[in-house]
Amino acid sequence: MRESDDSAWSRRTFVRNLSATTVALMGASNAKNLLAVMDQGTARPPSQGAAWLSLTEAAQLVRAKKISPVELTEECLRRIERLNAKLNAFITVTAESALQQAREAEAEIQKGNWRGQLHGIPIALKDLFDTAGVRTTAASAVFKDRIPDEDAEVVRRLKRAGAVSLGKLNMHEFAFGGSSVISSFGPVHNPWSPDYITGGSSGGSAAAVAAGLCYGALGSDTGGSVRQPSAYCGIVGLKPTYGRVSTRGVVPLSRFLDHVGPMTRSVADAAAILQVVAGYDPADSSSADLAVPDYSAALATKSHLRVGVPRAHFYESLNPEVENAMNTALSDIREVAASVREIDFTANSDTTVLRAEAFAFHEANVKKNPELYHPETLQRIRGGAEISAAAYIQARRQLEDIRRSARATFADVDVLITPTTPVPPFTIAELLADMDNLRPREVLMLRNTRPFNNLGLPTVSLPCGFTRTGLPIGMQITAAPWAEEKVLQLARTYEQQTKWHLQRPNVEA
Repeated sequence: MRESDDSAWSRRTFVRNLSATTVALMGASNAKNLLAVMDQGTARPPSQGAAWLSLTEAAQLVRAKKISPVELTEECLRRIERLNAKLNAFITVTAESALQQAREAEAEIQKGNWRGQLHGIPIALKDLFDTAGVRTTAASAVFKDRIPDEDAEVVRRLKRAGAVSLGKLNMHEFAFGGSSVISSFGPVHNPWSPDYITGGSSGGSAAAVAAGLCYGALGSDTGGSVRQPSAYCGIVGLKPTYGRVSTRGVVPLSRFLDHVGPMTRSVADAAAILQVVAGYDPADSSSADLAVPDYSAALATKSHLRVGVPRAHFYESLNPEVENAMNTALSDIREVAASVREIDFTANSDTTVLRAEAFAFHEANVKKNPELYHPETLQRIRGGAEISAAAYIQARRQLEDIRRSARATFADVDVLITPTTPVPPFTIAELLADMDNLRPREVLMLRNTRPFNNLGLPTVSLPCGFTRTGLPIGMQITAAPWAEEKVLQLARTYEQQTKWHLQRPNVEA
């Protein structure tokens, strides 16, 4: 951090000013270690103190000039340097440019030019979001040297908001999988227990947020790739309504099913990122020309919604620990909901459109350089070649029909609640040792998330418990199209009623 006589943000001032505010924002349990070290005269907050601030907490401190964007960025970079070898969450770390962005944010805020809650806040991007001048690999050797000329639309919006980009995050190769064990850069490891998977395909995003390497991340979600890894890593993952957030400049898996969403440590943090990246993009044919609500207003309102519980499909053959966690979560929901009742709901998990569109995107590269793909990814992509044009058109029409009819589900209920995944995560070793069964296991892990991609409905996953071995369990909340505020409202109410989101992995062990 720059030192100057006229700076209100010297390290000594930072330490003095942060203490009281941190207690108020973090709560005594999270602030205890931080303030203890400060009382001993330490010039810099301990890593776990600043690292575990939520995005919105950090934003309040930045706005109040009681913490510097440079301090936050340095803290994240130190943790990345120390922990990434263990987690393999980052593919590319843009330390120099991140510090420069943080200095610029600090200077602007010092002059009173605060842009909003992401200004000066370190975030990271799944490595399929195009970043001008920074390689975007999609975790594949096919794109190992690919450096885009332009930013993805969501990256442009983050930059306009003043966010600090720490780099690009590891993922399942080309987002075609739900485990993040298939990557040209190696598997991603779960911060709660590094022998286990993070889920996928946004595995690096989930690991980085859960381990305190960044304050939030962007992921993509085609069959559950934001929500399932969020569940497995104990964080919040939000898939907005299809068309709410632009996918222009995002390496596609299936353009009709791809969604972009935030991954954070709290519901309020997810809302803050969504507020910035959501909105009409006239250059994106899938983008909807609709006004974006003020999501902070939803968070300020206590939930009193009608809850539907679709038992068929979503609650069938659950792992007993997942089932127990969901039963407890539903009991908690009953205390704040207007009503909770079981409903009929048809889950469509057809992958015809996904497989056909994935093959269409990759066809030329598969013919030219098949050896650059992981064999498992290559096999999945080639499977789409067998789908006829007639079959694709029929499947696409069917999805369009069910998206229109999905609104009827919400005539008598406001939201649906389901487990995010029916089973806890597998170990990395057991998946890699039995590649013949990798895909069936991923299908199982994504069973409860995929139907909401086909429907294009807004859905959030948030923590609702842990297994006996200490692995997180997630719960999904889903609403009607464009009703993200209802999803956020109930998620925030549940979050405040419970303490699951306050748990942190002992990643330093």
